[in-house]
Amino acid sequence: MRSTMKLAVPVLAAALALSACGTKGGDGAAPAASGGGPAACDLKIGMFGALTGPNANLGIYIQNGVNLALDDYNAKHADCKVALENYDSQGDPTQAPGLAKKAIDDKKVVGIVGPAFSGESKAADPLFNEAGLVTITPSATNPKLADNGWKTFFRALGNDATQGPAAAKYIKDTLKATKPFVIDDASEYGKGLADIVRKDLADAVVGNDTIQQKQTDFSASVTKVKASGADTLFFGGYSPEAAPLIKQLRDAGWKGTFVVADGVKDQSYIDNAKAAAEGTIITCPCVPADVAPDFQKAYKAKYNQDPNTYSGEGYDAATILLDGIAAGKNRASMVDFVKSYDKKGVTKQLKFDAKGESADIHVFAYKVEGGKIVSAGEIK
Repeated sequence: MRSTMKLAVPVLAAALALSACGTKGGDGAAPAASGGGPAACDLKIGMFGALTGPNANLGIYIQNGVNLALDDYNAKHADCKVALENYDSQGDPTQAPGLAKKAIDDKKVVGIVGPAFSGESKAADPLFNEAGLVTITPSATNPKLADNGWKTFFRALGNDATQGPAAAKYIKDTLKATKPFVIDDASEYGKGLADIVRKDLADAVVGNDTIQQKQTDFSASVTKVKASGADTLFFGGYSPEAAPLIKQLRDAGWKGTFVVADGVKDQSYIDNAKAAAEGTIITCPCVPADVAPDFQKAYKAKYNQDPNTYSGEGYDAATILLDGIAAGKNRASMVDFVKSYDKKGVTKQLKFDAKGESADIHVFAYKVEGGKIVSAGEIK
């Protein structure tokens, strides 16, 4: 997975070559904001997310994208390279404030890719905002994160206020479900998303339940789902709980459709749920690998696999920060640089609204078929 990249990709190379020329698609000089001028040669960007622990795969997928962006940038700035500093949160919100302080205290860090999860974002982002350190999350989707007035918060994907309605629409219009059941994991991400789905499905919902992260016995939930006569189950949560949940449901004879979201879009879900994972529908505001073929080719050359969940978004978030460094921005001036950024990335047009939300949003459906997660098209 970590072999040296053996081929160059012209499109990605050209995109990064243009990064020093401005933020409007490379059509002008770098903005004359404070901190502009020649790029400093001892700067870092940070990667904040789970790199170990039960949710490590999602963090590693993002980190792979970030590292690919750094490879491309440093190959063209060999005399002025940027380093990566990793902040392994294990997806645990209680660790987030301490890691945020560590990043803030390192004055060479001019921007953060992450935090990767909504719970840790809620815990760490107030500190980043106070310190003026830019964060661009490629994966934290709780809508309320953008409602705190944080000037340093940016999100490189759609939030759950778009993913939730898309999931509900898919359940109603594509699956034609008439008796949906909804379960959440009580997390900042899972409950927030499930509540939106509940609201959109309205009176059609035949039952609700809440489980806890790290729970392993779901017999009570299985009983409730079966007793309700549910034909579809939406679960708001992560893969470590989704796998045993669906396995226990299938073992109990439940035949309905299991619908989950981006927190479960991970090979570990299939590895742990095995045959029970077949047919699972997964929604995600992340683009399929083949939407960006040049990025897909470069990623596969480096890691010997296709880009996975939020790899492209990690690449894009890192590229924005690297473009800022190329334009001579420091920590103080990076906020305004990101705020005015408007350039095509590998996943979408990279532009933010006044709240730091992505201005270009798409939600896709995926399905588990033959032990693999395959694209089922955009939900429109």
